[in-house]
Amino acid sequence: MRRLTDRVRRQAVIDRVRSVSRGDAGMSTAEYAVGTVAACGFGAVLFKVLTSGFVEHLVESVISRALHFGF
Repeated sequence: MRRLTDRVRRQAVIDRVRSVSRGDAGMSTAEYAVGTVAACGFGAVLFKVLTSGFVEHLVESVISRALHFGF
């Protein structure tokens, strides 16, 4: 019985060392969910800003100046 306990304890230590040495290389499901929600929120804000009247006018004026630029 003692040999089995020692073997289990030794394997637990080895597993712990391996997990620590690997580091945290990826994201968990919860982190993916938070990242997805943040990306959607950023996309919605960006869409609202880019479709606002001010930005549309700004883009139109830049294009108009570029097309009427005299050489």
